[in-house]
Amino acid sequence: MKKRILLIFGIMSVLLLAGCTEVNKPITAESTGFWNEYIVYPLSWLIVKCAELLGGSFGFSIIVVTILIRLAILPLMIKQTKSSKAMQALQPELQALREKYSSKDAKTQQKLQQETMALFQKHGVNPMAGCFPLLIQMPILIGFYHAIMRTREIAEHNFLWFDLGEKDPLFLLPIIAGITTFIQQKMMMAGTTNQNPQMAMMVWMMPIMIVIFALNFPAALSLYWVIGNIFMIVQTYFIKGPELKAQAAGKAGGAKK
Repeated sequence: MKKRILLIFGIMSVLLLAGCTEVNKPITAESTGFWNEYIVYPLSWLIVKCAELLGGSFGFSIIVVTILIRLAILPLMIKQTKSSKAMQALQPELQALREKYSSKDAKTQQKLQQETMALFQKHGVNPMAGCFPLLIQMPILIGFYHAIMRTREIAEHNFLWFDLGEKDPLFLLPIIAGITTFIQQKMMMAGTTNQNPQMAMMVWMMPIMIVIFALNFPAALSLYWVIGNIFMIVQTYFIKGPELKAQAAGKAGGAKK
């Protein structure tokens, strides 16, 4: 199962890297290739048209298009969250199976795989269900990143205190992007970091990476990250609200004791 997931991600990485080689080339209607014609240019066109409707403000256009894209992939995100919660609920039983079949010999590992698949079937859980929504949304989100970086008009405009095509002179957007990324990661991984130290590390590593990238990329991209993170925070609150409140209440009760 892990090999199958890695294979899918490997194929997706190859496809996405094929587009990444053109990140410094302006996107136009004449741009060729599947990546440019069907993903990057339509998103670039949408940003430009929204800016025209919003009085020429590319800053507001990026905000609106970011929200529209997040709303479009919202069903996928909900499905991914539900799948993650289902897998999380099975973790104690999966851990018990790993301990039961801890031997590394081939027959024992085969038995472990059979028992694991039987457990998934019993509870109606598909371990791949959480991957497919991610694979679908990855080209869209990375395509939007390309559209921002490669649309000439964006670099020629400013918004609030910064030029969209330049780095934020006050470094506020990178800091806000890092903080909102941390909050979003913390909410998404609530209840799982204690079971998985790697996830706990990601809660801290992702914000640091985002800040580093935001400090070195045009402010337009930082604006996209900030708006996307805020949307994700609100989305996660509504999807996992009861769970987050229960965990907060449990921590508060433990602190009183």
